[in-house]
Parts: sequence; structure tokens; C-alpha cells
Amino acid sequence: MSFWICETCAVEHSEQVGVCAICADERQWVPADGQHWTTLEELSAAGYTVKVKDVEPGLYGITSEPGAGIGQQSMLVQTPEGNLLWDPIGYLDDDAVSRVRELGEVVAVIASHPHMYGVQVEWSHRLGDVPVYVSEADADWVARQDPVIRTWSGTLDLLPGITLIQPGGHFPGSAVVHWAEGAEGNGVILAGDTIFANPDRTSVSFMRSYPNRIPLSGAVVDRVAKALDVFSYDRLYGNFGASIPTDARSVVRRSADRHAAWVRGDYDHLT
Repeated sequence: MSFWICETCAVEHSEQVGVCAICADERQWVPADGQHWTTLEELSAAGYTVKVKDVEPGLYGITSEPGAGIGQQSMLVQTPEGNLLWDPIGYLDDDAVSRVRELGEVVAVIASHPHMYGVQVEWSHRLGDVPVYVSEADADWVARQDPVIRTWSGTLDLLPGITLIQPGGHFPGSAVVHWAEGAEGNGVILAGDTIFANPDRTSVSFMRSYPNRIPLSGAVVDRVAKALDVFSYDRLYGNFGASIPTDARSVVRRSADRHAAWVRGDYDHLT
């Protein structure tokens, strides 16, 4: 057994510790009955499987059933120069690796922030030891160190038409991906929950903690939105299957302005 998986967040650890630091942080949570650990072998024996589905041309969603840990949806972006695995889920098996390989060579594994690390190093090993890019600002959260990990900051032109951006906010290193060829050439943002696609499909949210309802300041939200202003995009995908199907650039700007107005007190008369 080479590593352990936190049952609550499904992030891989090189060893069992008293409590998963990611879950003990104020942005996440530890179960009332304490820390629990599992392994890929145990999850497989429990009947976990992986589903790969078409999202749009050149983009695939990858989930486990049942959901491992937080239960995010990974995204696989296809390009002529290689594929990107974004927000890797906390489970894999031989069938999942085979299905991902059938879609082309993965050349990078990247998580938007520590909650989405999943079993990123294991995905890398099973896909040929491809680089796992971790934001330098969040590198201390990596609980399974490995030579495949590479740090980055600011922006990174990962592949032609694929740019990694670090707006921060939710975590200092929180990142998004701009995929220029997505949405029929109108541009896509893979937002993780750096920018959270709301159920109404016409607004987004920005939070320090989603489960514990800790907000960000208006100034930070404006900074996050401005980091994307220089990019052209029409669609935005979150990390749990929600999306802003069209006009996403305007939606992000409008939602950031709304957030700032509420925390500034502009709408206190409505409360």
C-alpha cells in the first residue's frame, strides 16, 4: 500500500496522520466521528466505478460513482498537442485509465486548488508520470510529495490555446483554465470553484469557504474577475457539473459587482 486517501475530501496522503490538514482547515470540515482513511483497493471492493461522458466537442467530464470524497467532476480537455486532466477525482482504476488514454495522451494533471487534488499523483503515475502542476502558493497542502509535481505561479501557457491563470481568492493559489477553442471557438473557462457556477445558470459566486459560508471581500472578488477580463470566453464550467452556458464573461463581471455591492452595504435596506 503506497498511499492513503482521506474519506472526506479524497485527497491522497503518503501516510496516515491524526487529521487531514485540508479538512481541518476552516474552508472544509472533519466528520463528527473523526478522521477516516481508505485506499483505492477498498474503494474498488466497495463497488466504485468511473464514468466518462461527453460535455462538448473536445471536452469530457469524469466522475466516480459513488462520488469519492467531495465528489467533483474532473474535466479532460483534448488538444492536438496533448490533453489536460483538470481537477482529478479521488478514485481511479484500470478501466478509467484505459478510457482516458483512448481519448489521447494526457500531458498534464492540474487541480484548481487543494480540495481538488484528489489522487493527482496516482493519475500521473498511471498515465506515464506526466507532470502534476501545483500552484506555488498552495504547494504546502500537498500531502503526497512526488517528483512528478511541478510548481507554477501567475499564468502558464500550458499548451497552444490552453492558459492556466491564478486569480486566487478561495485559496491564494486558486486557478482557472482558459481554453480558447472551447464553446465553438468562443472560449471556455474551467473555473473549479475559484468561480462557482450557480444553479440559476446566470450568475456565479465567490467564497473563501463554500461549506462553512465564509465570504470573500469585495476587493478580492473584483481582483478575481479582473484576472479573467483579458480573456475572451462565452462559457464557464464549474467542478460539480454546473455551467454558465453562454455570456459567461459578462456574468462573471456582473456577479462580481453584485457581490461587492452587497458586502459594501449598498443593499442593507433590503434586509
